[in-house]
Amino acid sequence: MSEFKFADLSGETTDELLSRADALCRSDRLDEADELCREVLAIDPAHAGALNLRGMVAYRSGEHARAADLIMEAISRDPKPDYYFALGNVMAAHRRVAAAAECFRLVTQMQPEHADAYNNLGIAQRGLKQYHDAVQSFCKVLELQPGNGRAYNNLANVLLSLDELPAALEAWQIATERAPAELEPRSNRLTALNYATGTTPEQYLDEARKFAQVVEEAAQPFRSWLVGMAPRTERPLRVGIVSSDLRCHPVGYFLENVVKSLDPARVELVAYQTSREEDELTVRLKPHFNSWQSIAGIRDFAAAQQIRNDKIDVLIDASGHTTHNRLALFAWKPAPVQVSWPGYFASTGLKAIDYLLGDRHVLPQGEEHHFVEKPWRLPDSYLCFTPPDRAPAVGPLPALKNGVVTFGYFGRLTKMTDVVVATWAAILRRVPGSRLLLKAAQLDFDDIRETTLKRFSMHGIGAEQLLLEGFSARGDYLDAYNRVDIALSPFPYSSGTTAAESLWMGVPVLGMHGDRFVSHIVESIVHAAGLGDTWIAQSRDDYIGRAVAFAANLQAVGDLRAGLRAQVLASPLCDAPRFARHLEDALHAMWDENLAQRLQTKNEAS
Repeated sequence: MSEFKFADLSGETTDELLSRADALCRSDRLDEADELCREVLAIDPAHAGALNLRGMVAYRSGEHARAADLIMEAISRDPKPDYYFALGNVMAAHRRVAAAAECFRLVTQMQPEHADAYNNLGIAQRGLKQYHDAVQSFCKVLELQPGNGRAYNNLANVLLSLDELPAALEAWQIATERAPAELEPRSNRLTALNYATGTTPEQYLDEARKFAQVVEEAAQPFRSWLVGMAPRTERPLRVGIVSSDLRCHPVGYFLENVVKSLDPARVELVAYQTSREEDELTVRLKPHFNSWQSIAGIRDFAAAQQIRNDKIDVLIDASGHTTHNRLALFAWKPAPVQVSWPGYFASTGLKAIDYLLGDRHVLPQGEEHHFVEKPWRLPDSYLCFTPPDRAPAVGPLPALKNGVVTFGYFGRLTKMTDVVVATWAAILRRVPGSRLLLKAAQLDFDDIRETTLKRFSMHGIGAEQLLLEGFSARGDYLDAYNRVDIALSPFPYSSGTTAAESLWMGVPVLGMHGDRFVSHIVESIVHAAGLGDTWIAQSRDDYIGRAVAFAANLQAVGDLRAGLRAQVLASPLCDAPRFARHLEDALHAMWDENLAQRLQTKNEAS
C-alpha cells in the first residue's frame, strides 16, 4: 500500500514530519516524537508509518499493550515486514514470547535475508525452550553475517541451556573477538567459567579484570557525592539495590525476609530494577523499599546520575555477571560505597566496587587474592533463606518404604562435571540397589536425557539406577525431595538455593570443601543450618566414603530428617532479624571505614 505525502501548514510533508519524529524517538525525546506522529495522523488518519512509530514510542515508554494495538493497526493498513518486526519486539517485551516468535518468523518469510529477524526469532525460541530451533536460527544469522558478535553470544546462551559448556565458552570467546566493546558476552562467559573444572581462580580474575578495563575506559567516575561526609547517626543509611532478580528467583528468596526485618531507622532501601519482569514476590518486596525505580533501558551515565541525585550512601550490586546486570554503571561510582552481594559468587573485577560481602566460609582467610573487592565477612552466613509459604510437609525417610537409598541432585546439569559423574557413579556402585534422582529443566529434552544416561553408563551405572525428571512448578519441585534420602552437592560449582531448599525439606546435603567462593557456598549453608563439618567432605575419596557411611546408617539419617526443618528454622540460615542486625552493622561499618578514608584524603590534600 502506498501512502500519499500530504503537507501541513508549515509546508512539511507527512514523510518529513515522520522523519523528524523518528529522529526524536531515537534521541529519547518521546513526547515530542509522539506529538509529531499525531500531527501526521491529523493530516492522514490512515498513515501506517505514523501509527507504527507511535507504537514504538509507546514501547520505549514501557506501554506494551498500547504499543501492540498501535502497531497492529499499522499492519492492518500496510503489512510491512518492518512493522511485524516492531510488533515482535513489543510482544517479546510484553512477555508474549510465542506471539513474538510468530512475528519474527513472518519477517523471515517475507525477507529471507533479514538477519535481525532470525536473531530475534532465536531469542524467542530460546524463551520457549525450543533450543534446537534456536540454534538453527542463530546459525542462519551467522550464515548471513559471519562477523555478528551478538549472534555468537546468543548461540552460546542456547548451547549452555543444552549443557554444551565447552562449545558455549568457545562461542562467547568468538563473540568477544567480533565485538570487543560488547559487555554481555564477556559477562556470560565469566559466569559460565565458574562451571568449568579447569578454570583456576587466577584465570577467572584475569578475565574479570579484562571486563573491568572495557567498562572503566567508557566511564567517568564521580569524585564527589551529595550525601555529605558525616557519620550516619542522625538518619538512616540510604542503601540502593541494583538487580533484575527482585522476584521469584534465588536473590528474591534470600532477600524477602531480610528486607522485612531491617530497621528503617538504620537502613532505608531504594530499588533500582534492571528489567521490567515482576511477579508475586516483587509485590511482596515493594512495601519494604522507600523507593522503587526501573532503570531498564536507561543508559549507564543517566542511571548513575539518577542514583547520585538520589543521595545513595551504599549501592549494592545484586547481580554480578548474571543476566541483566548493570555492572557498567557501577564504574561511574554513583555512590561513595559500593558492594557486591548476594547474587554472585566471584569477583566482579571492578575496582569501583569496594566490598564483597560474604562470611568466613565463602571468604576464608588466604583467598583474598581471588578478588578485586575487599572481602567483608558477616558473623554467620552471608545468606538468609526465606522458607516457602506453601512448602509440603516433610515426609518419612523414603528408604524405609523403598528398601533402597535414593540420592538426589536438583540443579543445573552444567554443574555435573565429568568428575562429579564419576564420583556419584562410584557411590551408586558401593551402595547396593541405590538410585540417583536427577531433577533439572534440561531433562525435559530427550537428547539430554540420553546423554546423561550415557555419561553414567560409562562408569557402569545402568538406567535402572537413574531417575530423570524435568521441570516442575515450585510446590511439586519441593515435594520431590520427599523421594530423596540424601542430597549430593556438585563441585566445583556447589549447590546454593537447592541446598537450602533440600535442608528445609528435611534432606541433608553432602558437600565438598572447595578452594574458591563458588565452591564454598554449600559449606556456608550447611554450617549455618547447624550441620557442622559432618556433611562436608575434604576430598573426593572422603566424599564417596561419607556418602556410603550415611547410606549405611539410615536410622541416623531418618532421625536427622525428622527434626531438620525445625533445626533449620531456628538456625542462622533462617533467622532474619539476627541476619538483618548483622547486615545493618556491616553496611554502617563500611560507611564509617569509607568516610574515614575520604576524610584522611581530604586532610592530606589540604
